[in-house]
Amino acid sequence: MNPFTPSAVAEALARIRAANVQLKAFVSVRDDESAVQLAQQLQGPLAGKMVAVKDIFDTADFPTSYGSPIYSGHQPSTEAAMVGIVRHAGGLIVGKSVTTEFAYLQPSATLNPTAPGCTPGGSSSGSAAAVAAGLVPLAIGSQTGGSTIRPASYCGIAGFKPSFGVLPTAGMKCFSWSLDTVGLFAKTVQEVGEFARAASGHRITPRTSSAPREWRIGIPAAYAWGDITPSAANALDLARHLLRDAGADVVECDLPGWVIDCFRAHDTVQGWEAVRALTREVEIGIVRLSPLLRDYLYDARKISDENYAAAQAIVRIARHDARDWLPGIDVLLTPSAPDEAPPLDANTTGASTFNRAWTLLGAPCLSVPGATGVNGHPMGLQVIAPPGSDSRCLAAGAVLEAALLATA
Repeated sequence: MNPFTPSAVAEALARIRAANVQLKAFVSVRDDESAVQLAQQLQGPLAGKMVAVKDIFDTADFPTSYGSPIYSGHQPSTEAAMVGIVRHAGGLIVGKSVTTEFAYLQPSATLNPTAPGCTPGGSSSGSAAAVAAGLVPLAIGSQTGGSTIRPASYCGIAGFKPSFGVLPTAGMKCFSWSLDTVGLFAKTVQEVGEFARAASGHRITPRTSSAPREWRIGIPAAYAWGDITPSAANALDLARHLLRDAGADVVECDLPGWVIDCFRAHDTVQGWEAVRALTREVEIGIVRLSPLLRDYLYDARKISDENYAAAQAIVRIARHDARDWLPGIDVLLTPSAPDEAPPLDANTTGASTFNRAWTLLGAPCLSVPGATGVNGHPMGLQVIAPPGSDSRCLAAGAVLEAALLATA
């Protein structure tokens, strides 16, 4: 039975429009008539699911502004590959969710529905907030540094960044072609896993067994990018305790050198590529860029071709070494973000320090909800698996989520 009855669609869209006045998670919402017509035709694994799409993905039936006044009212004639995938899988795309400017760091107007007075994170702010507020069950985002995992953490939902190449970036506004990755949001690990399987053409498969005793989970003893905060430490301690009680083997481990190499190379790779990806925007609309992005691009121009080539050489070695992963470790467990969501008056979307190395490596990452920080706001836990091991990442995340839910 198709749950998309005309009245159900109209009611859902009305809720979105009403909530969006305050939440500001959507930049555009589909009209009732076209939504009803589409809803009656949709079939597939996502049938019955409403989906929000981050406004850096081209859509032929919605304007696409990439979060910038330069492209206000811009209407693409084609759609991004991910948009077509969702449509053909039966998902009803109900609107475009707010993105930060070109998916960089300038905060958007979107609010955090689960941590009042705090940022929802970025750059996939609207996608994460829309799911957290219950306006849609599924949303598409992206990640170049930490733009899926971090907002999921701040908003208390599941966020999944798959391995490179699992989901297509064609038709997505480029910021850094070596880093840009499609991300997915849902309330739970199970839901985001089902979304990932449908969107990937079922290349991501359910694990046949997910008993906790079958897992050896590594928690890093230290991080090259700094100490963890009390909120992050509390979340990790809770996860360690619950996983061990459930039967998993949780061990302390050292991060290998290739993780540190990728963390340090990330800024060079991203900066050099961003300057080139946004060349036209600088030429035609430099005064309409935020000072934050403008200054970033000016500074990134100083990155030499030689430094970029050296960074990419480091990345190639690191990706090769990462195939061997950490001996005896199935997955890693870290904080999803450095802390709980920063307050809005801090004028930041947060830091990607716990995400950027894994993004550059192309490793699958999953933010698992269920923990809180010292202020009572959501604090996500990040499960990281070897590149190409997306099913393993999701299965381990399901074990962690089940342990967290058992104490809720």
